[in-house]
Amino acid sequence: MDLDLSLLPQAAAQMRGALSSLYFAAARLAPSAAREQDPELDAKAALVDQSYYRLIRLVNNLTAARYLSEEPLPLQDRDIVEFVADIFAKAASLAPLRGLETRLVCAADSHICAFCPDALEQLLYQLLSNAFKFTPAGGLITVELRLSGGRVFLSVEDTGPGIDPERQETLFDSYHQAEQPAPPPQGLGLGLALCRGIAQGHGGVITAESHQGKGTRVTFSMPDRISGTALSDVRFDYGGGFNHALMALSESMPPEAFKIRNH
Repeated sequence: MDLDLSLLPQAAAQMRGALSSLYFAAARLAPSAAREQDPELDAKAALVDQSYYRLIRLVNNLTAARYLSEEPLPLQDRDIVEFVADIFAKAASLAPLRGLETRLVCAADSHICAFCPDALEQLLYQLLSNAFKFTPAGGLITVELRLSGGRVFLSVEDTGPGIDPERQETLFDSYHQAEQPAPPPQGLGLGLALCRGIAQGHGGVITAESHQGKGTRVTFSMPDRISGTALSDVRFDYGGGFNHALMALSESMPPEAFKIRNH
């Protein structure tokens, strides 16, 4: 049976209201001032925060299911170097909580090109979340932005265990990701399928290169072009007014990341 994508944003809208009520009720039971004074309470409340952030991330993925339609995305002219560097910096600030090192590689100081900011942010955080999740402590996550041959290349590389060759063929298909062993929750298996839809919506592609025991490199590429479209600050997703990077990486972070001092 085919999935009716139009139902997912509707379900997400219903979930957001319920989640907000639950979160603010929990915040009244364990207010910030009390958490700062009581480490045990803070540790318990951090588990609630972690679950909330993960559910909000899931809700955003349901909203972003529109990217699975493979239709062209609304593109805007922005500095992609600044854009990627900003997301990288936010993710890198959380990496020590996983015992990971991070590196950004980009030869250009700035570069204006056409892309969909909301969609590209979704893609980059998804790739970073996967890299964080599957790379053991002491590993390295490298984000590279490269301009070559009239195309933009954005890759995330990790030093994790790599991917079984048999699984690589279905890596970007919906729902297959739920079959792999990973820290709970597994999610809906939409993440990499969304990345493929986002790549296609940019007129681009996404590929993965992985060797077991040596890590994985996922690369998104798109045409390097200008659209002539004005910028927009409208976001499609919802972070509840909280740490957006922590929400986007919530599946890969330990409970300690959600303690009050890390908010």
